[in-house]
Amino acid sequence: MTWKKSPSVGRHTLWALGLAIVMLAAPAVSSALEITIEIAPSTLNIQSNGKVVTVHTDIAYSDIQWGTVVLNDVIIDSWKADDRGYFVAKFLIDEIKTLEGLAIPGLNQLQFVALTTWNALVLGEADVMVIDSGTGGNAE
Repeated sequence: MTWKKSPSVGRHTLWALGLAIVMLAAPAVSSALEITIEIAPSTLNIQSNGKVVTVHTDIAYSDIQWGTVVLNDVIIDSWKADDRGYFVAKFLIDEIKTLEGLAIPGLNQLQFVALTTWNALVLGEADVMVIDSGTGGNAE
């Protein structure tokens, strides 16, 4: 199931519940489980027509509570397991492009936050270059 299949109100209600769980669990966790993430695309062109930003993790798909996943303040849009069984999260690129404080042009650190199925806080960070260079290509 993806968030797209949920009604709009349901999506935000589920996300708010997931975020509340993350926030409530965070003080009880003495240290976060730090994971490695890779973000694609690694360069985000504000003028592009891309649809999603994909976060590849090194944590098992079955270990993540998908309803708790955010990238900075952006709610997860869809998720899957990759061919190695790791959790992959997709976020709407238009929501990433409008993050408050985004340096354009510049290198921006994005933070993946989630809870495991045993309620451990998971954190991962990666840098993304953000540019504004038009759509490019040859127009004829």
